[in-house]
Amino acid sequence: MQKINLTLTLPEVNQILDALGGLPYAQVFELVATVQQQAQGQLGLASVPEERHG
Repeated sequence: MQKINLTLTLPEVNQILDALGGLPYAQVFELVATVQQQAQGQLGLASVPEERHG
């Protein structure tokens, strides 16, 4: 599969992830994981903290 590189700000990436969070989990979980993995590598983070609700 052909790949592309996008240059986005952190707030833009978070906005995309927020929008994906409104879709059914089964449709987006792999995409969300890929975005998080790539972001972690670029930001030098061990893990992205999960959002806590409640």
